[in-house]
Amino acid sequence: MDTATGLTFRDATDADVDHLVALVESAYRGDASRAGWTTEADILDGQRTDPEGVLQVIRTPDSRLLVVEREGAIVACCQLEHRGAHAYFGMFAVSPTLQGAGLGKAVMAEAERQARTAWGATEMHMTVISVRDDLIGWYERRGYRRTGETTPFPYGDERFGIPRRPGLRFELLVKPLG
Repeated sequence: MDTATGLTFRDATDADVDHLVALVESAYRGDASRAGWTTEADILDGQRTDPEGVLQVIRTPDSRLLVVEREGAIVACCQLEHRGAHAYFGMFAVSPTLQGAGLGKAVMAEAERQARTAWGATEMHMTVISVRDDLIGWYERRGYRRTGETTPFPYGDERFGIPRRPGLRFELLVKPLG
């Protein structure tokens, strides 16, 4: 089934917070996340986000939390943040049971389009945990490139999860937006 059809995109509101926290957690944490391929359950325990973190994205100037719905249900989301000439792409989540059928590609294409048209962004930046080779490969197939620039994982800050291994880092990926 092509999950990329019949999608609507809108900015998140405060009323979406609980649904968005549940979506992000389901895509990345715990056994439920294993239904999809984006799970981080083998490298991180604890939370991926919380209501305060989602509200902060919704309420931050030059930031948008894009909600993706199909038939009235929230099926995906992503954060877009205007940072000068580039936009930052984050908090990307697709419902685990809908992964692998084109929905993520459609969301990413729309996010890139909106960053170009709303802000004139010439590049999209994102950070990915550097050991996530499968996920980085997926982004590379969509035109993102590894920069080699890394930042340490915030060990000890449980808002980002509880690492199950040492040495985790975030790597910056960049894509020119034509």
